[in-house]
Amino acid sequence: MAQDTLKPTKIYPVMGGVLAIGFLLCNLLLLFDTSFSHPLCIDSRAPSTLSSPLKFCSYNETACCNSTEDLQIQKQFQTMNISNSGCASLLKSVLCARCDPFSGELFTVDSVPRPVPLLCNSTVSANSSQSIQEVNDFCSNIWDTCQNVSILNSPFAPSLQGQAGLPVKSNVSELTKLWQSKADFCNAFGGASSDGSVCFGGEPVTLNDSGTPIPPHGLCLEKIGNGSYLNMVAHPDGSNRAFFSSQQGKIWLATIPEEGSGTAMELDESSPFVDLTDEVHFDTAFGMMGMAFHPNFAQNGRFFASFNCDKEKWPGCTGRCSCNSDVNCDPSKIGSDNGAQPCQYQTVIAEYSANGTASQPSLATSAKPSEVRRIFTMGLPFTAHHGGQILFGPEDGYLYHMMGDGGGTGDPYNFSQNKKSLLGKIMRLDVDNVLSEAEIDKLVLWGNYSIPKDNPFSEDPELRPEIWALGLRNPWRCSFDSARPSYFICADVGQDLHEEVDVITKGGNYGWSFYEGPYVFTPPKSLGGNTSRKPTDPIFPIMGYNHSEVNKKEGSASITGGYIYRSETDPCMFGRYVYGDLYAGAIWAGSEDPENSGNFSSSKIPFSCGRDSPIACSSVPDSSLPALGYIFSFGEDNRKDIFILASSGVYRVVRPSRCNYTCSKENVTAVATPGPNGSPSSHATWLSSNPSKNVVLLFSSLVLLLLSFV
Repeated sequence: MAQDTLKPTKIYPVMGGVLAIGFLLCNLLLLFDTSFSHPLCIDSRAPSTLSSPLKFCSYNETACCNSTEDLQIQKQFQTMNISNSGCASLLKSVLCARCDPFSGELFTVDSVPRPVPLLCNSTVSANSSQSIQEVNDFCSNIWDTCQNVSILNSPFAPSLQGQAGLPVKSNVSELTKLWQSKADFCNAFGGASSDGSVCFGGEPVTLNDSGTPIPPHGLCLEKIGNGSYLNMVAHPDGSNRAFFSSQQGKIWLATIPEEGSGTAMELDESSPFVDLTDEVHFDTAFGMMGMAFHPNFAQNGRFFASFNCDKEKWPGCTGRCSCNSDVNCDPSKIGSDNGAQPCQYQTVIAEYSANGTASQPSLATSAKPSEVRRIFTMGLPFTAHHGGQILFGPEDGYLYHMMGDGGGTGDPYNFSQNKKSLLGKIMRLDVDNVLSEAEIDKLVLWGNYSIPKDNPFSEDPELRPEIWALGLRNPWRCSFDSARPSYFICADVGQDLHEEVDVITKGGNYGWSFYEGPYVFTPPKSLGGNTSRKPTDPIFPIMGYNHSEVNKKEGSASITGGYIYRSETDPCMFGRYVYGDLYAGAIWAGSEDPENSGNFSSSKIPFSCGRDSPIACSSVPDSSLPALGYIFSFGEDNRKDIFILASSGVYRVVRPSRCNYTCSKENVTAVATPGPNGSPSSHATWLSSNPSKNVVLLFSSLVLLLLSFV
């Protein structure tokens, strides 16, 4: 069985100038396009793998439609009664674009839903990832072919926001009677494929294939701390500070030094930011598993801790048992596990506050250990597989809670596939609305939170309303890509064979315990009588590795999820997903090719410690590898530098040349420099790759800034 529990190691002219500066900052913001596309459906779900091609729409591998939706589109097309065959063919492709794996991008522009996909109306730009062969002036082609053709129930009849067009109820059906000119029509429905976005050219969207990415020569590390921590969260104020927490239940506030400065991070073990050890039950597989700071922490001082408690030792450990009649489970029939009774140990999310400890929360160096609000409490059936990480979504502001299947070989009660159980799930909670006890009881919630209205239960009433994704075994470290927040990536610990990395999407089912990674898994007979069916559309991993790749001993592997690297410190790592194994024998870098396609490959990369590391690194006996011990977690600071949290200390990824690794990009890419508040200006590469687009705007802003002080 995979060693997916933690080892019991020790864890410890003024106005003119102001206007000019404002103008400059606004222009700088305009330089950076943060939109990226990747396979995603209109309803934010992942595309499905088709068992057979759709009969009407031309999609045969993955699609955002099933056979029923394909038939609905066919009926919609038939009601249009298009007499011109050329126009009919074009309109069929437009309707079928709802099935395209990129439909989420095609039908949403600037967060505004569209009745038709964004139609290509120019040639692909040099920076586009979309295939040049498929991009044409499709919008003009539709106009030229269909302008005088009668189209009943035309999808082009409704007007778009800010665009000319007749009302939806108009009986007019020809384009020339709906729009004054081709220019007006394509201004409303057309758009160009550009860097990070796609348009529809009449065929399923495909992206350029740049070939198999060449892996970096190696990952260079420096050791900046001796303590062992389980979590790291960058300070929400954007400074060079970060919070670190131990499995035992303490949180510290640390200052991160400049890369290459030769200094270690500043963290006083004797003076924690907050000490919750009285509430936290600490053991090999238990402790403080996660922490999250509210996006507005610098103003409201709110933060959250996810930990385990023992109801026999702490009166605040009072949650309902996750093994209950709702999920066809009887706790009296489970028996003890490692000497513990069912649901003796519980998982808790509690809210705390840094208010009142400083003049403003962003300046606080300590917080009160008393709970402000109990968000979530749930009893655990066994003593393993309970995840516990919590994260705030960077775009929606909701709290995501990662929960394992509760333990037991092969998920014996099939909790992970049971839609009424919260075990083996990722939850999405709204913690900004306080509910009354009566409301909590009425909704049968597990604590004081509310449910986002667009959670998957709105489309699948069988699901518990808290559930965002299901079919996970023990998600161990998830992260949102800071450049593409729709890339929500989780590592999920396997059992005996495979460790996996998944892109988490709304309502996604990741297969456990019918699949272990890409492999069919035969679960034991369900002990609780739960007859949850085998998932019909499981989402398979984007990356992963078999246990035999890291150790021939069965069960001696356990994945630790990381981050997509977005720092300029190591430009050869930029855009790659970095992850490792608990036992520190291997680190991988995963690449997506074509970019934004959702197709990933990964490879092991060498790693070593720089000779000029602020704290000297020891080596594994008879090996050149640094002695990291166990890789518990990864972290990311406000510069987007990546850190490894290991049992032997805190390590930062640094410039490859410090370990004599070759990176041709290192000398031509500027290293991120701190802004006034210590946050990075991390777009040097972007600027250098788009000079013609930026120089005039930036130069004019600088001239205005200089003139304002003359």
